[in-house]
Amino acid sequence: MSLIRKNREQVSTSACRNLKGILLGRLSDYWVLTKPEVNFLVVMSTLAGFYIALRGPLHFPQLFNTLLGTLLVASGTGTLNQYMERRSDGFMRRTSRRPLPAGRIHAVEALVFGILLAIGGGWLLWVEVNPLASVLALLTLITYLLIYTPLKRRTAFCTLIGAFPGAMPPLIGWAAARGSLNADSLVLYAILFLWQFPHFLAIAWMYREDYSRAGLHMLPPDDLDGRLTSFQIIAFLVALVAVGIVPALIGQTGKLYLFASVILGVYFLLHGARLARRRTNQLARRLVLASVIYLPLVFALMMLDKIWA
Repeated sequence: MSLIRKNREQVSTSACRNLKGILLGRLSDYWVLTKPEVNFLVVMSTLAGFYIALRGPLHFPQLFNTLLGTLLVASGTGTLNQYMERRSDGFMRRTSRRPLPAGRIHAVEALVFGILLAIGGGWLLWVEVNPLASVLALLTLITYLLIYTPLKRRTAFCTLIGAFPGAMPPLIGWAAARGSLNADSLVLYAILFLWQFPHFLAIAWMYREDYSRAGLHMLPPDDLDGRLTSFQIIAFLVALVAVGIVPALIGQTGKLYLFASVILGVYFLLHGARLARRRTNQLARRLVLASVIYLPLVFALMMLDKIWA
């Protein structure tokens, strides 16, 4: 009897472990659907917009609801984007193992999950923050999914079109803090708008064969040697360095930010110049890394400068 009991216990333990593994795997897949690596930058940009726009003492519940609501809408956007691109993702090596093309999550599950996240985030922003922040967040979702995503199969201008909703997070944070937008808020919008071009063009160059295989037009069609892409990267980087110092010139930040933003901008620009000189995947990857270093540090410096002012 003791041997039978021992075997039952072993089977029960094994079943519990398998169930735990399945549940963790499902949670991991749903987490991947939300595009967490993108959401970090979204939340950071929203936080910067909120804090720089803030007048008076910081109201933590309002900040928390702003970041959570924006995160939910962004997660819904990422999930619905993967739902819409599940077939093309299956043709690309870097995305073929995502939950939808790999078949680990059914399309209907992802659709419902994405809709619930988006509705929940929009509702939270509307009720707990203000209607303008909610409208901006949901407008970002709509334009990203219904305009930018379909255009990826039609024209390389999709990156330009997608940059407009992609630069919205600082405006959401600004609207949450003040309930309105002004010319100063557009400076933050411009920084994120320009930042997207070297970031996404470098990614597009790294994975140009993948995108071509999936029928996505992320690069100019005749730019086989990457010269036009490199020119665009340098042009937008130069513009970004110039716009990056505007917050100091209009009094949003002080000398600390001005000095550091120039250093970061030159650092970013040098990586772009290296890619323009030798258009290799390795240098494109380094430019992407430089971009994800640049943006959080620039926004963090803006906030630190305000704290120390």
